[in-house]
Amino acid sequence: MPLEKIVGDVVDNISATAKAELALLEARTELALHGVTWTAGWGTVAASALGIAMLALAFGAILALAPHVGPFVATLIVVAVLLAVAGFAGWRAQKSYADIRTALRRDLTNEGIDDAADA
Repeated sequence: MPLEKIVGDVVDNISATAKAELALLEARTELALHGVTWTAGWGTVAASALGIAMLALAFGAILALAPHVGPFVATLIVVAVLLAVAGFAGWRAQKSYADIRTALRRDLTNEGIDDAADA
């Protein structure tokens, strides 16, 4: 086999490897961006719902001091629904955070956790 053919094959293999590595880097970046976007979005929903729930609870307590029982029961319903929304949004934020961890792992083939801080 001529030396030019061997050198040409080596150069082609190195070029293909470099292209594959760049494609992997781009895919990991896209996955991390996706995870960050959804984590921020669901985290914002959770924080907003929790803030509104706390306001509703405060206003409901004020209204409960009034001679009517209705506003207090209505406030409890609103608080329960908003806390459920905040819980769901927090759960979704946590699930999206897993995408970030996957994208930023050093060893994608390792089945275990390779972050010493999270072990």
